[in-house]
Amino acid sequence: MGSRSYTPSKERNILRDQRSSRGQSRDQRTNRRIRAREVRVIGSGGEQLGVMPLEAALEKSRSEGLDLVEISPMASPPVCKIMDYGKFKYEEKKKASEAKRAQVVVHLKEVKLRPKTEDHDYDFKVRNTRRFIEEGDKAKVVIQFRGREITHKEQGTAILDDVAKDLKDVAVVEQPPRMEGRLMFMILAPNPKVAQRAREQVRAAAAEAKRSPPPSAEKAAEKAAEKPAEPSAEKPAEPAAATSSATTPEENAPAPASTPTGTPA
Repeated sequence: MGSRSYTPSKERNILRDQRSSRGQSRDQRTNRRIRAREVRVIGSGGEQLGVMPLEAALEKSRSEGLDLVEISPMASPPVCKIMDYGKFKYEEKKKASEAKRAQVVVHLKEVKLRPKTEDHDYDFKVRNTRRFIEEGDKAKVVIQFRGREITHKEQGTAILDDVAKDLKDVAVVEQPPRMEGRLMFMILAPNPKVAQRAREQVRAAAAEAKRSPPPSAEKAAEKAAEKPAEPSAEKPAEPAAATSSATTPEENAPAPASTPTGTPA
């Protein structure tokens, strides 16, 4: 019988720690979640505090009103730092958001042409393609064949070659012309110089947005308070007319008797 090999206990522990720490890169162990008995502690100011028992490290972090965060679980002993963990996670999220805003997203824009495209229409489409390339995007130039036009594929190839020549100062042919059904297309990409300029423009715009953030709600409220109040369009309610069932003395007085004309009173 072949001898059965066993993994030494120390190696098994290392493998177990590796498996348990795979999901900890985004959320480090903190405070009581730390499993080590002894840890190497870094103070809140970055100073080295040395190796100490976990309970002592927790007591020191509590005395400062901060958290004990495991930043290097694979070290022996694990390295922990005293910090404000909520503030640390907020700053990480803010940095990730800024990096995403400064990231250049490349889109594939499509431009359609025909084998019998007129010169002015061709120039218009080429100008649009140049604009897409200069913004850092890629362009898919498509020649659409209809009916018997498919028998003259050389016309489509000639048009795509002309587009590539007209844009050779800003673009390179990433995919040469090829057929797909009744469509012939090629893909143009910005050359390295244009791509670098587009990335710099995106980063400059992100930096400008960071320097001039949108006004806060408090400033908006202050501006609203500075505006004079507009007069109300509603008219004041008129007092209701007093109604009474009682009659006035004039109404109760009898009408004067009429006298014949020409008779002295």
